Amino acid sequence: MSDLVSLNPQQREILQGMEDTLDHLFITGRAGTGKTTLLHEFVATTAKRVAVCAPTGVAALAIGGQTIHSLLRLPLGIIGDRELGFIPKESLAVLANLDALVIDEVSMVSADVVDAIDRRLRQAKRRRNSPFGGIQMVMFGDPYQLSPVVSGQAEKAYFLDHYRSSWFFDAKVWLNTEMTTFELDTIHRQADGEFRAVLNALREGRMDPEMGRMLNERGMREPDDPELITLTTTNASVTRINSIALERLEGKAKIAHADIEGDFGSTSAYPADEQLVLKPGARVMFLRNDTAGPDGPRFVNGTIGTVTKITDTVGVDIDGEGVLVEPVTWEKIRYEYSPATKTISHDVVAEFTQFPLRLAWAVTIHKAQGKTLDAAVIDLGQRAFAPGQTYVAFSRLTSLDGLYLKRPLSPSDIIVDQDVLRFMSNPRGTNRLI
Repeated sequence: MSDLVSLNPQQREILQGMEDTLDHLFITGRAGTGKTTLLHEFVATTAKRVAVCAPTGVAALAIGGQTIHSLLRLPLGIIGDRELGFIPKESLAVLANLDALVIDEVSMVSADVVDAIDRRLRQAKRRRNSPFGGIQMVMFGDPYQLSPVVSGQAEKAYFLDHYRSSWFFDAKVWLNTEMTTFELDTIHRQADGEFRAVLNALREGRMDPEMGRMLNERGMREPDDPELITLTTTNASVTRINSIALERLEGKAKIAHADIEGDFGSTSAYPADEQLVLKPGARVMFLRNDTAGPDGPRFVNGTIGTVTKITDTVGVDIDGEGVLVEPVTWEKIRYEYSPATKTISHDVVAEFTQFPLRLAWAVTIHKAQGKTLDAAVIDLGQRAFAPGQTYVAFSRLTSLDGLYLKRPLSPSDIIVDQDVLRFMSNPRGTNRLI
């Protein structure tokens, strides 16, 4: 295996189960427990023919896969009992020859899409009576952090009439298929036991008044660094904070234009800014892990730094250490099947090249998903408005020492979806490995 030393015993045992069985698996866990690490290790080391997908373009890029709708050629919108439509024979061949399908961020996938995936895979495998056509499903995600997007009254009414909820775990195929749930329980991001306990309570809506008072006492203070990153709830707040801060800097702004080849889809699928506006002194966040450092990574996804100079490269100071940042390329892929070699490969169909940086005086809580921060100002606005939003914000931090609150946390900021509580209190076949 490529990097087993980075996996703990629990992750290794789950990895073995993925490889040695055809069991359908749901792998969940709190923020920072290594779900993404385990996903990458499985894909890198498995002998199975595997495809990887995710519900959004950005999530698919992050794992080197396709979107669910692109890979399985599913129609957009509520699918329900609609015909799935035409699928090219090349796409059908990929699905027909899969041993396993990996889905990341499955918590964002609605119940009707899970049922459509089941129907498409049965069609591809010509096994109408086998759930998912007999293909092993390996799904990653945390329902306490991200939820399916159901917009509009018509969609809400549909799920109310046809499903217990819009969540993936209420899909008809899920309820009629043997699934094994593994919950990763070793947190790598936070070492402080007190902070971990508070985050667990925040995640599950079990916060008591004493915990809330403690967070407010620790967090209601002015940061020593006036340019510390702010995590906030809306794009409008992020744009306002970043624009004001950039305007205050002396010097002329320089714009780095992304180089886009092929059809990369809508701008919402772009992994970085199409036009990155920078000045020396700008606070930036890295959007990729470093692969160029000869002595190991100089930065990781989420590292904060300050721009020092802008030429063909961007000089960034990270805690007193200077690094030169060059543009990187994100690849949009499409899976292909070769009958001659009986292998599944991926072809690059589009490329997006840009500096892996984003202005970072402020970022939305949603875009901070998956990132690790030593310190941040958390600004929940008038109130948090989405389940899991407050937990995601707080769980980005490595310790309580880095917590700064724009306003005191209130009980109304802690929103947990009741369907998630129902499922997570008794997910069928849950295993808590030691």
